Parts: sequence; structure tokens; C-alpha cells
Amino acid sequence: MAQNSKIEWTTHTNNLWWGCVPVHEGCDNCYAAALSNRWGNDLWGNNKPRKEIKKAFNDFQKYQQLAKQKGEVHRVFVGSMMDVFEKPMPLVNNEGLPLLDWSDGSNITTDYLLQKFFDEVVPFTPNLLHLLLTKRETNINKRIPESWKVTPPANVIFGASVVNQKTFDRVTENLKAVKGKKFLSMEPQIGSIKLGKLSGIDWIIQGGESGPHKRPFNIDWARSVRDECAQLGIPYFFKQIDKIQNIPDDLMIRQFPK
Repeated sequence: MAQNSKIEWTTHTNNLWWGCVPVHEGCDNCYAAALSNRWGNDLWGNNKPRKEIKKAFNDFQKYQQLAKQKGEVHRVFVGSMMDVFEKPMPLVNNEGLPLLDWSDGSNITTDYLLQKFFDEVVPFTPNLLHLLLTKRETNINKRIPESWKVTPPANVIFGASVVNQKTFDRVTENLKAVKGKKFLSMEPQIGSIKLGKLSGIDWIIQGGESGPHKRPFNIDWARSVRDECAQLGIPYFFKQIDKIQNIPDDLMIRQFPK
């Protein structure tokens, strides 16, 4: 979807499909929904289809080749315009026509693309770290291959979004059931969050909301999480206050998971 992404904490972004449905208050000003509507795509909601991104799998191959040539591992955010662990939803093509299974005429769902990603992308892209970010952390173990529950791939890190203490407490408790590397995206943070005795998290990204309807971000929230991450030994990445205010020098910390 975007080589050399402008999102500071990833190298590239890629999407298997386009579309989603709001989950909690962090979704209120969703940039992906606004962009979808601006481009005339009606893809947001439980009763809406999702649009297939046909070039997604070719892009994964291209990103793998680029990273291999440089002898590097590149991060790929899988899901800037979707939620990778959303329940299976019907797919349409670029013309808005349903994608059908010719064997029985049934509608092909997003599950087809997700399984293809699991089977044909992850095992063959060792130079990519796939950042699978979701607001549906309880669906992770329902959707991933059974083998991943025993031996999670080294090139996958499961992420979940939290926006305040309520979502943080719920999400971190649910993530205890997920094996493998894990990260938290505190974006957009709209309330104070205390990490407490947090364990099992390999990376924390934090940032405030941007855009014309942005909600206020208290800079003390950032300093608090920064200090707790240092105490807990968790790599910390501060992304932004609101894309307008400059980041103070003491918060220009952009660490990555090992």
C-alpha cells in the first residue's frame, strides 16, 4: 500500500483489503474511514463489504527483495486501512462487484486473503517483520494457524490498540493468551494510562491524535509511560503530540523491538 511509509514506526504499510467497523472510542475520528469516504468507497460497517487490494501480495514480494538486497529486516505494518483480525467479511473487487467462488457461487470473504497471507507470505519473507495491529485482540487465537499457537513465527509481532486505562487493562489481560512477540499501540491516546506491573509486551508506541477533530493529548502522559517503559525494560517509541506541536527533546525517543 505504501513503500517507505510516512508512519514513523514502520518501513512500509500493506493491506490485504480495505474496510472495517468501529470498535471503541479510539475509532471516533478514524483516518482510514475518512479517506475511504473521500474516495467514494462505502466499506465501513458490519453490513458493508471489504475491497480486495489486488497488489498486496506482489508488494510483499517486492518489500522482501528490497530488504534482502540491503541485508536488513524491514517492518511492514499490515492493516493501516483494515483490521487484520476482523471477522470474515464479504469481498468486492475494484468495481464494487462481489468476488465469487466459481465452485459453488458463494461470496469469497476476507478469510481467503488472510489464510493466503499466513500460508504464502509469512513463511517466505524472512527479511520482513510483519506488524499485525488489531483492535480485536480476542480474535487473534481464533484466526491464526494452529501451529502458530505452539511456535509463533519469528517474523510476526502481534499488536493491539489501547487508548485509555480501560482499554489498556482489558487488552493486556487478553493478550496473555497469545504466544509470540507483542506490542501496544497507544494511538490515539485520549486518557491517562499507567503500565503498572506490565509483562509480556515487547514494544510500546505512543502518540496523540491528529486532524481537525483531534482530542487533546497531555504531554505528562508521555513522560509517565516513557519512564515506566524504562523501568520495565520495554522499548519505547513516541510518535507525535498532534502532528503540529514539536516533540520536546526529552520525548524524542524512537526505540524498536529487538
